[in-house]
Amino acid sequence: MATKITDNDIRALKLRFGIVGESPALIAAIRRAMLVAPIDLSVLIIGESGSGKESFPKIIHESSPRKHKKYIAVNCGAIPEGTIDSELFGHVKGSFTGAIADHKGYFEEADGGVIFLDEVAEMPMSTQARLLRVLENGEYMRVGDSTVRKTNIRIVAATNKDMLQAVKDGKFREDLYYRLSTVLINVPPLRERGDDIVLLSRLFLRNFINENRTSEVTLTDDAQRLLKAYHWPGNVRQLKSVIEQVALFESGNTVDAATLRQYMPDTRETALTIQSQPTYDYNAEREQLFTLILSMRAEIEALKKRMDNAGPTSHVATSVHELKREPTSLLEYGSNRDNSQMSMDSPYRDMQRETQELGRVDEVSAMDVEGETVKTLEETERETIESALRRNNGRRKSTAQELNISERTLYRKIKQYNLERQ
Repeated sequence: MATKITDNDIRALKLRFGIVGESPALIAAIRRAMLVAPIDLSVLIIGESGSGKESFPKIIHESSPRKHKKYIAVNCGAIPEGTIDSELFGHVKGSFTGAIADHKGYFEEADGGVIFLDEVAEMPMSTQARLLRVLENGEYMRVGDSTVRKTNIRIVAATNKDMLQAVKDGKFREDLYYRLSTVLINVPPLRERGDDIVLLSRLFLRNFINENRTSEVTLTDDAQRLLKAYHWPGNVRQLKSVIEQVALFESGNTVDAATLRQYMPDTRETALTIQSQPTYDYNAEREQLFTLILSMRAEIEALKKRMDNAGPTSHVATSVHELKREPTSLLEYGSNRDNSQMSMDSPYRDMQRETQELGRVDEVSAMDVEGETVKTLEETERETIESALRRNNGRRKSTAQELNISERTLYRKIKQYNLERQ
């Protein structure tokens, strides 16, 4: 005959484990854990991340005949695939590089007790086969050993994944799933717990105020309604984070719904904001490059005047519009681009194309004036950047600001002219 669990038993257990809430779904989960605790069955706890699944294996352990034996919690998702077998089942000396001594695994350490396998859906298929053998007959072998060992262990597992879908996708063994889920405990998400959200909020507020000695914070009725209406994708963890921010930044205030909403980001709005971020402005950088080239051409003209003292010897573009008209190939860069069809790697292809186009402008600017060859734009550009780097002691941000170009353009030019040492 099953043990009868009274309301007083549940209240005492909630107090013991610090569980706050009165929602029917939560009480049903607690009652189920208390009923299965005395009976040596495997238990699978399912629920969303942050919903409080980690409390239930402790309830089962502390309410079972194994409570005086070891309880070990293992996060399967945090152990690298190459070492999880060694961590769970142990290894013998020399079984792999770095195995300098025999090592006991968790199943050996927790013999007679309870082992909690969190994020069990992340376990590799090879490890799943070993775990199935432990569940069936309590047998296992250390990595690199041929000796079969026995363990008397109770396994409680938890996951936030859809296990049936994982089985269907071939990511989790069907036989292991049914052995683990002899008893299923479903932990409800926070959004389905109604007034529990307000109870938890008050608890987190009180704890924060007591620990940090801040002033009281009062939540208005409309703020409490907002808390209950919010979808809480991060569950209890997210609620705790929001309430602690409110306790800190609204210390001594009465918080209404409008104020509270500032601390509760809507994930849909966040996604929309990310999607609406502006793409890189190629036209703006092209204008900066034109301006830089105009500046260098003006310097070339001034140098020629000083050299031959005979006035201007050739026409030099004096405006961005005129410069755009001269090197037709440069105009092609970005002029007919369809930004909506750009791929993720297009900025790198455009950098290469931009360098090629600027090289054509350098060829145009290598002009012979009255038998004298003046410096090309490339040479002048290199000297201009080199001088600016010296003036700014190699600080690229200051150099880019002086030259009125972006830091990315400056970085490419430094690489192009081998000026890294500057």
